[in-house]
Amino acid sequence: MKRASQFLLAIFAFAILPVFTACDTKDDNNDDDAIVTGIKVTENISANTTWESGKVYVLGGRIAVLSGATLTIEPGVIIKGEAGTGANATALLIARGAKIMAEGTAAEPIIFTSIADEIEPGDIASPNLDPTLNGLWGGLLVLGNAPISADAASIQIEGIPASDPNGLFGGTNATDNSGVIKYVSIRHGGANIGEGNEINGLTLGGVGSGTVIEYVEIIANQDDGIEWFGGSVNVSNAIVWNAGDDAIDTDMSWGGTLDNFIVVTPGDECFELDGAEGTMEATHTIKNGSVKAGVDEDGAAIAEGLADLDDKGVADPSNSHVNMSNVYFFDMVEGQDFDAKPIELTIANIQASFADSSAVADFFKKGTDVAVTKVALKANTVGADKSKFVGWTMSDEKGALVDFK
Repeated sequence: MKRASQFLLAIFAFAILPVFTACDTKDDNNDDDAIVTGIKVTENISANTTWESGKVYVLGGRIAVLSGATLTIEPGVIIKGEAGTGANATALLIARGAKIMAEGTAAEPIIFTSIADEIEPGDIASPNLDPTLNGLWGGLLVLGNAPISADAASIQIEGIPASDPNGLFGGTNATDNSGVIKYVSIRHGGANIGEGNEINGLTLGGVGSGTVIEYVEIIANQDDGIEWFGGSVNVSNAIVWNAGDDAIDTDMSWGGTLDNFIVVTPGDECFELDGAEGTMEATHTIKNGSVKAGVDEDGAAIAEGLADLDDKGVADPSNSHVNMSNVYFFDMVEGQDFDAKPIELTIANIQASFADSSAVADFFKKGTDVAVTKVALKANTVGADKSKFVGWTMSDEKGALVDFK
């Protein structure tokens, strides 16, 4: 009876179609109508659930893991989001009080992608989707009970309709634990639910320091690559390639550390670093990174800027507190700049490579140039350890890392 009860509990926890076959008919100029076979998930997850290695799971909508439940995703699992915009945008949302245990390996990463992707378990790179295609589904959102700087102790996360109570984040537990995300690749997301309200590749809202996030890859997200909204979670060994907006975006006084990261050709800022929106203020640390701003085939800038620190504060108009060190910038052209007030930023040991006719102060504004050394291309002695991304990322397999030392 115990085994039968467990089985029934799992069935009622979330609705699935054990063998699901669908045809991608979205007019996205992919020249493919992929046949997708997998396990379709159509309801929120309210009890402990495991998605098993060697299988494909299809998100049939916005799926939330509810408070008290843990979703375990085994190595090698592929999760595909159906097409949808507005309130119908597909996403996987880990609500406050829930956990995700997504522990892939270098040999078997966990991959989130679109239903249009013909990738199968055992593959690393998509056989049919270009690494610039974005907005084909939503993304992964993790929400926690750690402090945020906002008008209230908890608010609704961007990208999730206000009518969904599972979108609330923020609290008082700085060490809150939302689980583990390790060797996870998230691709082709960023569906728009409304004007200026897209879903990020990886959204971290009020996530606490008890959560482990390392070895993550974000490719071709229509909005930001990774965005933190307060919280205290640390992230290491992260790569963001072809973000449509900002690669690294911080808000609401995130108080954690980003360590060993690569940014490749975002559409807007390489870093958008915002501070407090309420009275609580925290400092975040960004270190050991390599940033390719990028130029297109005509020599025009891809990234609009290198970094921007906004003045959004209530108590102090210059309160986007950031420590940045050991970062290497390259492939920069005129117009891309690091625009930050020194009062907001502790910056040290920055290196940059750019055309001989330019000066450091042409790119690094408002006195930040004093912390920057110009070096020849690939002569940098600071930056990311790109070996952490070799073998398991689509970025590596598709050649996005060849320009990095």
